[in-house]
Amino acid sequence: MIPLSHFLILAAILFCISVAGIFLNRKNVIILLMAIELMLLSVNINFVAFSHYLGDTAGQVFVFFILTVAAAEAAIGLAILVVLFRNRRTINVENMDSLKG
Repeated sequence: MIPLSHFLILAAILFCISVAGIFLNRKNVIILLMAIELMLLSVNINFVAFSHYLGDTAGQVFVFFILTVAAAEAAIGLAILVVLFRNRRTINVENMDSLKG
């Protein structure tokens, strides 16, 4: 049986990697979205670990809702990126400084 601390350490490492990915790479929007998704997955690991440790399935059910919202967020984010790339020919964050309709 794997102790709870191993799951929490894994989730903390994944969370730190995603925060580092956000701060180190501020140019590519796709990598920023991937870092945010990694952050959500590390939080989901915490939910599942505590749910299993406490013997309650509420955390695991909550993870399914989070994954559903994250999938919708990723689909909408990628659709917005495709439209931005078609209009501006770049996905560089620094070049997206104006909000024109």
